Amino acid sequence: MTVGERIRSRRKQLNMSVDQLAQKLKKNRATVYRYESNEIDNMPLTVLEPLAKALNVTPAYLMGWESTEPVQLSTKYPYYPIGISAGLPLCIDSIDENNVEYILIPDNLMGKWAGRKDIFMMRINGDSMNRIMPHDSLIAVRPVPLSNLRDGDIVVYSDGGDYAVKRFYRREDKVIFRPDSSDLSFTDYVTSADNSDLRIHGKVVLYIAELD
Repeated sequence: MTVGERIRSRRKQLNMSVDQLAQKLKKNRATVYRYESNEIDNMPLTVLEPLAKALNVTPAYLMGWESTEPVQLSTKYPYYPIGISAGLPLCIDSIDENNVEYILIPDNLMGKWAGRKDIFMMRINGDSMNRIMPHDSLIAVRPVPLSNLRDGDIVVYSDGGDYAVKRFYRREDKVIFRPDSSDLSFTDYVTSADNSDLRIHGKVVLYIAELD
């Protein structure tokens, strides 16, 4: 296996796109394609070291000097063992640090979000988002400022203790949380933008679901 083939194989093992690897390296996608197609002879250590770090292997492995397959890496994330409603908002009285557990998730499942310290995990309950995420999906949530949210982002929010997962939309003085479901009985949840009880806990950046 060539150096380029090892780079490509490891990138795919981590479920990482060319663009994601390029972003980690602060290069463009064309450069990554050059690495993977062996267009660069005698790749220098200044190139190999950042590549190895981004791919969680050693430079020696990429060069073929180590034959041992890289160990599948996992990262521990905070997990709140509470089913967040993907139906009607669900009242949860005690979602706080006292409820937190920790779970290990393989980095190849998390892709570009692997190893992030600002990610926490929850599980959704219900079908109001089933066009995107089926019931019982594990979701990765990243806290983001309200100003960074865009219309259509999927968020975890609460309104006075009622927690749910919906698409976010802002309309002048209103905030709309919209289902994305094959069940048309689910409707928008609308509240005032200056609602003091409203909290956006984070944006859903990834979900993991088991298929029957």
